[in-house]
Amino acid sequence: MKKHLLVVLILSLLLPALAVAADVGLKDVIKALEVPFQSAGSGQVHDVRADFSQNSRIAALDRSQRGRGTVSFRFEPGDDRRAPVAMFNWQYQEPSAQEIVSDGRTMWVYLPESRQVIESDLTLAGSGGAVNPVNFLSGLGNLSRDFFISFATPDTDSAGHYILDLRPKQPSPLMRNLRIVVNRDAVQARAKRSDRVYFPILSTTVTDPGDNQTTIEFSNIRVNSGLSRADFRFTPPPGVEVVKPTPGMNIGF
Repeated sequence: MKKHLLVVLILSLLLPALAVAADVGLKDVIKALEVPFQSAGSGQVHDVRADFSQNSRIAALDRSQRGRGTVSFRFEPGDDRRAPVAMFNWQYQEPSAQEIVSDGRTMWVYLPESRQVIESDLTLAGSGGAVNPVNFLSGLGNLSRDFFISFATPDTDSAGHYILDLRPKQPSPLMRNLRIVVNRDAVQARAKRSDRVYFPILSTTVTDPGDNQTTIEFSNIRVNSGLSRADFRFTPPPGVEVVKPTPGMNIGF
């Protein structure tokens, strides 16, 4: 009798979650991914802080390199006259110290070991559209406009988070496909119209036409902590060489 009651209790706790999962469709997951970055959406993500781990694989050499560090983002939704602006600040501790900072107009790549900063004007470096890593963050609110989106196989990971496969609508030398793991809690919060705000992306995996692959996983995520534009400016240290890339140079990361 006690065992029967225990089973009933467990089922009573699990069934509501299972019911929500059963009702989730592709459109629900896409909505949970896009809406936090749309100017007219509720539960907007204004800024994010997180730890990250990165694994990059070079297919031709069958070699992988791991990295880790901290990252912050700030999002300023656009309007009819202005495109959305995404600012970012990647601080790598491994495999070597490196900073990649952008205020939405200029990007700085600081290489302390080389005593060098590569400073790029993003208005000139924006080729590749939404599939360019420099531009991708600004297009999070319009992924279904720029990509064909479907569930991956399998469509969830071991923790029940949703896995989406995105393929660019326009061919690109930078990206063949993109996989995004979407936080199941963000999807359920959207379905329940909860006021809680989530950064819905747990990880991304970019594969280029040469089968090179980069996976970035986010952890210890903090949303809307009040980051300002000043957090996304970079002043080169004294004595550091500032290099400006020539037109056509690949400055993606």
